Amino acid sequence: MLQLQDDASPHTAIAEIRTAVTIPLRFPDGYSAVARVLTFTGLVDGAEHLLLAFGDASTETGVVAPAPSPLVRLHSECLTGDVFGSERCDCGPQLREAVERLNDEGGLLLYLRQEGRGIGLYSKLDAYALQDGGLDTYEANAALGHGEDERDYTAAAQMLSAVGVESVRLLTNNPDKPRQLAGLGIGVDEVVRTAVHLTAANARYLEAKRDRTGHLLDLPAA
Repeated sequence: MLQLQDDASPHTAIAEIRTAVTIPLRFPDGYSAVARVLTFTGLVDGAEHLLLAFGDASTETGVVAPAPSPLVRLHSECLTGDVFGSERCDCGPQLREAVERLNDEGGLLLYLRQEGRGIGLYSKLDAYALQDGGLDTYEANAALGHGEDERDYTAAAQMLSAVGVESVRLLTNNPDKPRQLAGLGIGVDEVVRTAVHLTAANARYLEAKRDRTGHLLDLPAA
């Protein structure tokens, strides 16, 4: 994981808004929403992460929180799921669900360039090949010499701080996300669970997330 220097904190590693632009979005099922999309300078990992503000969280001049603790989704990029609709994971349906919930309530989506839990697209596809041979998603990452989950949310905390958000209601089933945000100085007032997007193709993947890393997933008994 990426770490700040010993004498640094999320509040001394300052990120600033670089660009804000309005983009109309439309999903394959026809659902549409308008997002105010922000880019940043000063992110500690140097990656091109995005913040999308929806509903009351969006203004033409920047971003305002719809409440002292806005609904926020940290979504890690998944090309295969988000763009191509792969059913080997639940990323695409989670993104679609998050946008609608954030648009209805007003909230923020942080789209984080951390493909394959931080291991990259090619390595993720290599891990898929190992899963076809019987390993689960975490075992496959480890077999490739990676950690089970290499994502770091320091940049996410910077982005939230840059738009004046000090605490959130976090839309997630992943216990690592609120744990990391809290350690980075962003309060997590509530964890709001997402739906379970179960298919025949991703059942083993979701079971591994529940059993190996404690994701809050209510799955039917085997």
